[in-house]
Amino acid sequence: MQQLEAHEVPLHKVFSSDYDFRIPDYQRPYAWEVEDALQLLDDLTDALERDGEEPYFLGSVVLVKGKESARAEVIDGQQRLTTLTILFAILRDQAGDAKLRTELEGMVAEPGSKMLKLDPKPRLALRPKDTEFFRKHVQTTGSVSSLLDLPPSALKTSAQKAVRDNAKALRDKLREWSEESRLELAGMLGERTYLVVVSTPDLNSAHRIFSVMNARGLDLSPADIFKARIIGDLDPKLSSVYAAKWEDAEETLGRDDFADIFLHLRLIFSGERARRELLLEFPEQVLVDFPDAKGAMEFIDDVLIPYTEAYVQIRDQLYSSPTGQDKVNAWFKRLEQLDNSDWRPAALWAVRHHGHDPEWLDRYFRRLERLAASMFIRRVYRTPRIQRYVELVRELNSGKGLDALSFDLTEEEKRATRAELDGELYLSTKVRRYVLLRLDEILADEPGVVYDYETITVEHVLPQTPGEEWVSTFDEAAREYWTHRIGNLVLLNRRKNSEAQNFDFPKKKAKYFLGKSGVVTFALTSQVLTHSEWTPEVLEERQERLLESLTGEWSL
Repeated sequence: MQQLEAHEVPLHKVFSSDYDFRIPDYQRPYAWEVEDALQLLDDLTDALERDGEEPYFLGSVVLVKGKESARAEVIDGQQRLTTLTILFAILRDQAGDAKLRTELEGMVAEPGSKMLKLDPKPRLALRPKDTEFFRKHVQTTGSVSSLLDLPPSALKTSAQKAVRDNAKALRDKLREWSEESRLELAGMLGERTYLVVVSTPDLNSAHRIFSVMNARGLDLSPADIFKARIIGDLDPKLSSVYAAKWEDAEETLGRDDFADIFLHLRLIFSGERARRELLLEFPEQVLVDFPDAKGAMEFIDDVLIPYTEAYVQIRDQLYSSPTGQDKVNAWFKRLEQLDNSDWRPAALWAVRHHGHDPEWLDRYFRRLERLAASMFIRRVYRTPRIQRYVELVRELNSGKGLDALSFDLTEEEKRATRAELDGELYLSTKVRRYVLLRLDEILADEPGVVYDYETITVEHVLPQTPGEEWVSTFDEAAREYWTHRIGNLVLLNRRKNSEAQNFDFPKKKAKYFLGKSGVVTFALTSQVLTHSEWTPEVLEERQERLLESLTGEWSL
């Protein structure tokens, strides 16, 4: 049996000669986005502002590593190790103190030692396609500024683009810090920031460990612990009644969503974003208002059950009212399509307190979706995104009226949203489908329209790899400008998408619309039928018209 080891290791030992990290070629490329990198920095900042003696854990890495060898193949943890290396490199290049710069250089690259027979080399080697790029533009002292000056054509892989984008975001953020603050961050990273390093000399064993670590178990959740605490205060005759109510609520939502509702309730009651574990904050910020047996019953009857019912209405679009229910459920459907649920506490509050008033809810959710969509389109990362919703919840709790709530976008936020919509939308993989489906709703004039397709894909009219007919219509500059913009994009189901390929425009129209299945369902796509040709002029007019539809809908 292969020996397994797991240790809590401070970062100054993780990024030392004890480990020679290699990313195997079979691993996926570095893929963290700016949002992920900035979230890591925000989490570190929160830890820095808390108790200076408290250790901070960044999670775990799984390695294939022999006990007597430094060589370590990274099975899990590549994204975190790579981003930390970028962060160390930025701190290194920004350091005014020569000694600090030398210490940070040692975190990024092994300086070498004749006595210990160590050759100079980077601490982390990315996949072979990106190894040299990362060494030259990140791991070499003074290289970050040249990395940020690279033109897009110099970035040969998606990983290289992610490295450049994340380095720029982290550099810009840390530029706002004082030299003293950056020194404190570097000290915290080296001294009291830990990773749990799990290693085994056998690849198969490492993959099994990774699978087990990522499997969803049924260990006690915070909700289970809160249940024992709350119901434990009740008289035995009442405890069985309220235990049944609690279990009914959990069954209604399902275990995962029921666990999430406690996160949302914590934010609603505290009016603050989370800074510590839920197990610590929930009793201090929520249960403190329900201190005895009477309070326990009030919590279940007046908080847990009503918010559970509101959660189901939002998640499953089951809001019911004699009038206006379709409009409200359409907003729920749109919000559920976003890639985050940070908007949910503000939505839960609204349904809990104004569920009797569909007109109020329609107005409220129109404005909430506008705010959520703008932040989604601009890729606002988690901390400032949550803070925006926190401010909204505070205002709701204070009794502000609908027209006094801080939904409004600043002029700069409107401008930035318009710029993203007018740019190469297709390249924003998380955003494009939401925007195009939203646009299709507007064009079809069918709020909340549902398409019965297992998969909906985004297709280019002017192909990404055009044939001879396209090249004669679009010169290189026009192709580069228009290919990924919204005017050139349509929605298709997978079957039609597979047929389309890179045909010329007449053949594409025939394949999209005049095949065995008849006219395509999507209004955005069927509009293309009205054009006899697809030219830069047609695209310019279509781009302007589609943008007007979106900017009008979102009051941009």
